Amino acid sequence: MQRRHRMTLAGVSIAAGLSGLGMLAMTTAPATARSAQEATGNPNPALTVSVTSLQAGTLPVRLAANGNIEAWQEAIVGAEANGLRLAEVQANVGDKVRRGQTLARFAAGTTEAGLAQSRAAVAEAELALAEAVANAQRARELDESGALSAQQMQQYATAAKTAQARLDAAIAAERLQALHLSNTHVVAPDDGVISSRAATVGAVVPAGQELFRLIRGNRLEWRAELPVAELDRLKPGDKARITLPGGAIVEGRLRVLAPMVNAQTRNGLAYVDLLPSVTARAGSFARGEFELGSKQAMTLPQTAVLMREGFSYVMRIGPNLRVMQTRVRTGLRTGDRVEILHGITAEDHVVATGAAFLGDGDLVRVVRAATTAGPASSPTDTGSPARPRS
Repeated sequence: MQRRHRMTLAGVSIAAGLSGLGMLAMTTAPATARSAQEATGNPNPALTVSVTSLQAGTLPVRLAANGNIEAWQEAIVGAEANGLRLAEVQANVGDKVRRGQTLARFAAGTTEAGLAQSRAAVAEAELALAEAVANAQRARELDESGALSAQQMQQYATAAKTAQARLDAAIAAERLQALHLSNTHVVAPDDGVISSRAATVGAVVPAGQELFRLIRGNRLEWRAELPVAELDRLKPGDKARITLPGGAIVEGRLRVLAPMVNAQTRNGLAYVDLLPSVTARAGSFARGEFELGSKQAMTLPQTAVLMREGFSYVMRIGPNLRVMQTRVRTGLRTGDRVEILHGITAEDHVVATGAAFLGDGDLVRVVRAATTAGPASSPTDTGSPARPRS
């Protein structure tokens, strides 16, 4: 009985030992497989990528600048009549007006009465002149008979000349009153748009007070501010593209460069005439670019160039499909292309997309090269880590 019990316990111990060996074998199998995989030199790639290389192309040369949009010229319309009451205002801010169009009107009762008085004075002076001329003529007829002395003859001639002078003075006074009457109508000095209005019905204003402000010809200009060295690259007639605050684009042409620069900032102004635009407004800030021609350059897609620690890098593909972080010097940027000035050659292949997910020395799997226009877009060219193979 005791012997059978001891045999049973021994069987249980042997079974438990075999089970433990099986578990240990199962635990060490994956580790052994990984070690074998690493020994073969075929680890899984960190990323599936497409590659690209330097491509020759023509890039436009542009010069960026900032500045304000202002009126080409402003005309100030003031009151020429003195001490009269504004009876009517016929223009408001934003109205397009023509040269000679009436903008406001003063009460003209006092001026009309003064003009009527001047006209009466002219008529009176004309009658006095006619009488003086007739007396002088009769005196000359009696001169041969000796009935009048030389002194009397001189008096009649002087009286005629005095009457003529009084008539001339009366006519000048009449013209002045007519001018005052015309000044009761405030008219636009040129074609343009009303930019501000200070005229108020019922106000009694002195001569010279501003009533309206007018943008002449509705012409606007962009005053680009640039350093002196960049001003020297420009010349009158250069084209410019200005981006307005709302995102709209308006074209312009450089008219003139300022002859002086700011003594504090050492910047000068470039005056650009803008084409008519419904969205451009005087006083707004805008960014723009001057078009200076084009140049031949070697470029990469922008997705292939990384910015790290203030420098530009690309991930160059090595002979063993491991990437090498390579510093490059960039130039112009146009659209989705970046000019590469130094760092790689046309024979080098670099990661087109997904370079931000890679580190120096990472292994990659190349799917296919990107096109010359930019990185190829395909389901495998997403820039995300590849799934482990099953």
